[in-house]
Amino acid sequence: MSSRRWQGRALLVTGAIIVGATAVAAVIGPWLTPFDPASQELPLRLAGPTASHPFGLDELGRDILARVLAGARISFAVGLAVVSVSASVGTVLGATAGYFGGMTDDLISRVIVILLAFPGLLLAIALVAVLGPSLANVLLALTVIGWVGYARLVRGQVLRAREFEYVQAARALGASAPRILWRHVIPSAIPAVVVQATLGMAGAIIGEAALSFLGLGVQPPTPSWGTMLNGGRAHLLDAPHLTIFPGVAIALLVLGFNFVGDGLRDLADPKQARR
Repeated sequence: MSSRRWQGRALLVTGAIIVGATAVAAVIGPWLTPFDPASQELPLRLAGPTASHPFGLDELGRDILARVLAGARISFAVGLAVVSVSASVGTVLGATAGYFGGMTDDLISRVIVILLAFPGLLLAIALVAVLGPSLANVLLALTVIGWVGYARLVRGQVLRAREFEYVQAARALGASAPRILWRHVIPSAIPAVVVQATLGMAGAIIGEAALSFLGLGVQPPTPSWGTMLNGGRAHLLDAPHLTIFPGVAIALLVLGFNFVGDGLRDLADPKQARR
């Protein structure tokens, strides 16, 4: 086994452990701590970590561990929703552009180029600012900027796959374009889409946290890692635990998904498989 593939396998296992542990903690969160994320203990506000409150309490006396675990459920939900819709839309549009070419390709490619001309996060901020702050609008904004990467990736894969002999044979036998795309062309792009999706999960989680940090995403009292970071800014010196724990949670989960994506990319590289 080449060193590159060994490294890819190590990254994949490490990332899977991080993501899996976080997902399990998010699901069983209500059983890990007896406190409700919204319940307040005002006399203990800003208290540091203790045996009963391992992550401490925030400025309203709410248990930070319970809120971090609840925020993890929000992050996973946003990531899965955004990646699922973005990958589906991007795959269909990218495959259509790459297979049919001509005016169809020109039109879709121009839309892709226009959206890529804008910084993704700034475009998402503009969309949410116009539509209004809410979780639904965050999902819409992140999806609008998210499908572009999948479409460009799949288009490139389809341009290569449509010249394969078995695709040309299916075309010669009279198979319809949708059948050829669904049965022969799109499956060849799935490995690349899976890698892109794992990296897209990390991007969606950061995007949601950034929008919530700016007050444009999940609205209080719903827990979100971004809103928790925003609320802890005023207490960086006297209560740093307000920002440390949600910040570490974001960093770990994003790092985990990046590890998974990098590992899958290394293992899926055919050049490495032949070594």
